[in-house]
Amino acid sequence: MTIKRRTFLAGTAGLIGASGFPAFGLRPALAAEPTYTPEAGASLRLLRWAPFVQGDEEAWLANTKKFTEATGVEVRVDKESWEDIRPKAAVAANVGAGPDLVMCWFDDAHQYPDKLVDLTELGTYLDGKYGGFYDGLKGYAMRDGKFIAMPLTAIGNAVVYRDSHMKAAGFSEFPKDTAGFLELCKAMKAKGTPAGFPHGKAVGDGNNYAHWLLWSHGGKMVDESGQVTINSPETLAALNYAKELYATFIPGTESWLDINNNRAFLAGQVSLTANGVSVYYAAKKDPNLAEIAEDMRSTNFPVGPVGKSVELHQTSSLLVFNHTKYPEAAKAYVKFMMEADQMNAWIKGSSAYCCQPLKAFADNPVWTENPIHAPYAKASETLRPNGYAGPLGYASAAVMADYVLVDMFASVVTGAATPEDAIAQAEKRANRYYRV
Repeated sequence: MTIKRRTFLAGTAGLIGASGFPAFGLRPALAAEPTYTPEAGASLRLLRWAPFVQGDEEAWLANTKKFTEATGVEVRVDKESWEDIRPKAAVAANVGAGPDLVMCWFDDAHQYPDKLVDLTELGTYLDGKYGGFYDGLKGYAMRDGKFIAMPLTAIGNAVVYRDSHMKAAGFSEFPKDTAGFLELCKAMKAKGTPAGFPHGKAVGDGNNYAHWLLWSHGGKMVDESGQVTINSPETLAALNYAKELYATFIPGTESWLDINNNRAFLAGQVSLTANGVSVYYAAKKDPNLAEIAEDMRSTNFPVGPVGKSVELHQTSSLLVFNHTKYPEAAKAYVKFMMEADQMNAWIKGSSAYCCQPLKAFADNPVWTENPIHAPYAKASETLRPNGYAGPLGYASAAVMADYVLVDMFASVVTGAATPEDAIAQAEKRANRYYRV
């Protein structure tokens, strides 16, 4: 379908519903709809993370093509590994050259807010029109009351396991608490079907796992004022638990990156790990892995001594660098991609891999079409920001980028440091960023 340029410039709201998706309870806009007229001869370059679900990239590129047809603005989409997005974005920010837009991770935008285009007008419009951004995603993209980036998605993280292997280990259902989870992992190792979780510098899975370990035991990197509080009995308990759990793992998880745990699961090397829904679809599309796909189940991480579900989910925001030559075109692109027609198509195409940033899209049919999707459906709603319990900003972003928490757990489980020494080292590293 070709969209006439005048239709686009008059506002893309009229496109909603063209894809056949319902309106999902949309409410009238609380802010005037902004109109962005791309500069003459504009072209854009977007840096995005490599997809783990092919439909994610295909839907994004299809929407991008629609934007180009509507505006004449060509958009070059480059992709990099998850680990390479953060340093490449930081270099672009520092030198003032490179991609115009980036799909960044977590609170990366807070590391260089003065290098970014203010998206407050657009963010306010979308927030009012589509039922509001989820608080967790919104926090990652806002600073001092302004949108320094656009909340884009939470990539749900959930435990995936082989149902038959769990039952063979003597468990009729998946344990709901950390004590039972440890016993399951011990029993599965004894059966030769071990678990495995990443202790390496994995942007998504490594951080997700380390933060769950800490938070589930009541620990936290900082308090509400930003004072470093990692040195606590709760952290010590989390480290001791992690060491017991690690003893049940397949060897080598201390070097795992984001690609390794799903590879190990699909290769039959582990029967329990945590991943995005991508691991299920990788098995489903391969005839040789039909048995694994059929046997696979998903669930949320068990609840620890803290008494409630506390999880980190991979989050991505869409930022625009102020070194772009075409800020109006860039804002027009962001607006187009966030409107209902495009956003719903992307969520659907992602097969439950990318969770909606705006509440109006929670009723996308993708969330109920397969039981395997259920643990991923509320990732945007339930995520806890990595900077908990303090404010997001340069310090929280830098502590995560420096893998302070991930390294603390890795050093203990591998025996490289005692829990006490690892905590002291993490405290020292964190204090370099959280200076008062």
